[in-house]
Amino acid sequence: MKAIAAFASLPANNDAALQDITLPDPVATGHDLLVEVHAVSVNPVDTKIRRGLPAEPQAEPRVLGWDASGIVRAVGPQVTLFKPGDRVWYAGAIHRAGSNSELQLVDERIVGRMPTNLGFAEAAALPLTAITAWELLFDRLQLKFGAHHGQKLLVVGAAGGVGSILVQLARQLTGITVIGTASRPQTQEWVRILGAHHVIDHSRPLDTALQEAGLGEVDYAISLTHTDKHFAALANAIRPQGKLALIDDPEPIDVRLLKRKSISLHWELMFTRSLFNTPDLQEQHLLLNEVAQLVEDGRIRTTLAEHFGPINAANLRRAHAFIESGAASGKVVLEGFEA
Repeated sequence: MKAIAAFASLPANNDAALQDITLPDPVATGHDLLVEVHAVSVNPVDTKIRRGLPAEPQAEPRVLGWDASGIVRAVGPQVTLFKPGDRVWYAGAIHRAGSNSELQLVDERIVGRMPTNLGFAEAAALPLTAITAWELLFDRLQLKFGAHHGQKLLVVGAAGGVGSILVQLARQLTGITVIGTASRPQTQEWVRILGAHHVIDHSRPLDTALQEAGLGEVDYAISLTHTDKHFAALANAIRPQGKLALIDDPEPIDVRLLKRKSISLHWELMFTRSLFNTPDLQEQHLLLNEVAQLVEDGRIRTTLAEHFGPINAANLRRAHAFIESGAASGKVVLEGFEA
């Protein structure tokens, strides 16, 4: 099968950073599905893993990619949720080979049915960010469906991949007032289109921007990017006994700033369940199916923003460079393998 792999830590614009290779076709065992990959999207985690490889080229290829849509071609003997021919979407597991290959093995318990009203490219934009956003809202912050009227949620970096789906889920599934942050006119408008009640500029101190907009303190905050830069302002902006969740890898932060208000801190990594094979592993299957239904009902839209062409090393290098530039809003998708 065709695949794209990294062997060493190299800049995205280096021709050797990601290379076209050929690997043996994998075989499904246990709970695994063998999926024929039709489309993938590129996330910041892809670029972090590539940059984090050893400087010296390794013998074993590292196949990246943790967002995909495709068709089940074979199943392991313990599979009960899917059959060959099913259209699926998933983010996969970070400790296994990724989706930048024609065929991929993925545990059925972290796979969902693909929405019937989306194409493969549109579908591939959503799984990793949808899982992350869902777990942030309903597992980490423990928001309740249909509740939280009169309360406020601040989403820092609302125009990015996770923010773009999180704003939609919060608006559609809860009664909370959603406040998104974005710094450019076009990204601010994107966040409004997705359903944010208010948008503020995160290039300014967040607590000041909230006060000037007449929004005051917030009950919940989710920081998706540059948490170290915003941390002091977030501590000021969150109400006593509020909750803060984050997903990035900030420089050291002084968590003591949260003590006076008894603000709780929550970390989200959507790979935790698969990394540790937690007893609730199948929750990711269930939530992906819930999101698929929301898409089919017209309540959630795809966050595809850029289509970079077929899945090959050159296009993936270009996608990695674009993600690293910080200019992306929504998701970058590649689709299909060249003959």
